[in-house]
Amino acid sequence: MEFVLYCIDRRDGGKIRQQNRAAHLAFISTRQQLFRYGGPLLGQDGMTLGSLIVLSLPDRTALERYMDEDPYFRCDLFESITVWPSRQVIPETSPGSLAGELDKQRRAAAVQS
Repeated sequence: MEFVLYCIDRRDGGKIRQQNRAAHLAFISTRQQLFRYGGPLLGQDGMTLGSLIVLSLPDRTALERYMDEDPYFRCDLFESITVWPSRQVIPETSPGSLAGELDKQRRAAAVQS
C-alpha cells in the first residue's frame, strides 16, 4: 500500500532541517526501494516549507515504524503531518494494470446504466 505524507515544517524548521539533513539522507539512502516519491515542498521564494513523501509499505504499522526511525520525524521538524493511504495507478506497477482499471470502470458503468 502506498502512503502519501504531507509534512509542513515548524516555523524554525530551516535550522532543524539543516542540522538533521545528513542523518536523514543517510537513512533514506538505504531505503530507496520504499519510495515512490520524496522531496521538499518549496515556497514561491524557493525556500523549503516541508516535505512530500510517497512510500510503499505493507501497512500503517510499517509506516509508523518508518516514521519512528527517520531522523526528520524523530527531531520534531514538522509542525503538522497529514497521512493518506493511496494506491498507485500510474505509472503502471505491472503491465496491463491500467487497462484492467479501465475495464473494471467500464463494467461498473454498464451495470449502473
